[in-house]
Amino acid sequence: MSTSSDSDGVDRIVDESVDESVDECVDESFDEIFEGIYTDVVEGQEEQQRKRAYIERNREAGHNRLWNDYFSENPTYDASLFRRRFRMNKDLFLRIVHALSENIPFFRHRRDATGRFGLSPLQKCTAAIRLLAYGSAADAVDEYLRLGESTSISCLHHFTDGIIQVFGDEFLRRPTPEDLQRLLDIGEKRGFPGMVGSIDCMHWEWKNCPTSWKGLYARGSNKPTIVLEAVASQDLWIWHAFFGPPGTLNDINVLDRSPVFHDIFEGRAPRLKYVVNGHQYKLAYYLTDGIYPKWSTFIQSISSPQGPKAVLFAEHQESARKDVERAFGVLQSRFAIVKNPALTWEKEKIGKIMRACIILHNMIVENERNDYPRSINEFEEGDSSRTSRVETERPTNIGNCVGIRDDVHDRRKHQKLKNDLIEHIWNKYGDDNE
Repeated sequence: MSTSSDSDGVDRIVDESVDESVDECVDESFDEIFEGIYTDVVEGQEEQQRKRAYIERNREAGHNRLWNDYFSENPTYDASLFRRRFRMNKDLFLRIVHALSENIPFFRHRRDATGRFGLSPLQKCTAAIRLLAYGSAADAVDEYLRLGESTSISCLHHFTDGIIQVFGDEFLRRPTPEDLQRLLDIGEKRGFPGMVGSIDCMHWEWKNCPTSWKGLYARGSNKPTIVLEAVASQDLWIWHAFFGPPGTLNDINVLDRSPVFHDIFEGRAPRLKYVVNGHQYKLAYYLTDGIYPKWSTFIQSISSPQGPKAVLFAEHQESARKDVERAFGVLQSRFAIVKNPALTWEKEKIGKIMRACIILHNMIVENERNDYPRSINEFEEGDSSRTSRVETERPTNIGNCVGIRDDVHDRRKHQKLKNDLIEHIWNKYGDDNE
């Protein structure tokens, strides 16, 4: 009995020593594996951080190169090349740079924590203009201006915000009485008394539209688009811009959501009167294509004109209606970013880019207006022959708004005005066709 008890005790001791050895081996193996995994993670993070190392771009050299090429007393490139690459004259660009650096903190030339000057306002504004004008990738200006991709994108969005904030009220305004009188004079000279422009819509493709929204924004070509409704005059100034409706809407659906007639409905629009074929009217109108409704504020062409009077009217209406189409074409040629598919994810930023491009377009139109042929010189010396007039007194009470919506939507007034315009065009230009 004693011998078996001693044997059991020895076996128990051996088993305990073996268990301890196994536990020690397992612990050592676990520690080695954990240490290896931890080392790999830490080294991987350090390697990833090393890939994002700071790049010394020598931004001062970029500013000096830009200054010597375009802004010095003897620049490398002349005014015509500046106009081609910046889409505007140098004096207008410098005006924009000065205004943004005065009003927008992002564009002020400041020192960093080390006392070194950051990017100059010229570099930031040039980077934004190049992205708008050429519609290129954000890092396309890196080699020349010494701006990284993220900095270029930041410059673009701060630039569009600044343009809207500083210049939006002036260059995307509703027509003042003086503006309206000039538009009426131009319309009268072209054979359309009471006409203040033409209206139409264009689509901007949205490449990075969220998948869940694609059904709302895609139509026809199956590519998502956003709609811009605009009113333009002969000099290509865009007086009204309504951007944001999804591409599945047609022009009538967009018009239902548009604020184009809000000033008239609310009694804030300047009052006017004009005479066509001996009849007096009080609501100005836009030239449109055939999809728009037959309202007293819209005049369409004649799809199948019968007789010389209708043919002559259709020719003149379709010619004058192309003003808004030309404005769209010039806007897209000046700023390729609105011609190419939009790459931005946020719709709000896309809207700001479009709005800023329209404001810049109007600024260019005003800056270069003296180079255009004068179209209303027959009214400059005196207004005795003028039949379209804007009243200087503004509406003062809500009684002026009563019934105005019905007048705008009146189909009978539309047809009467159109018939008078057909006779007016024939009396003015009919002899030229004989």
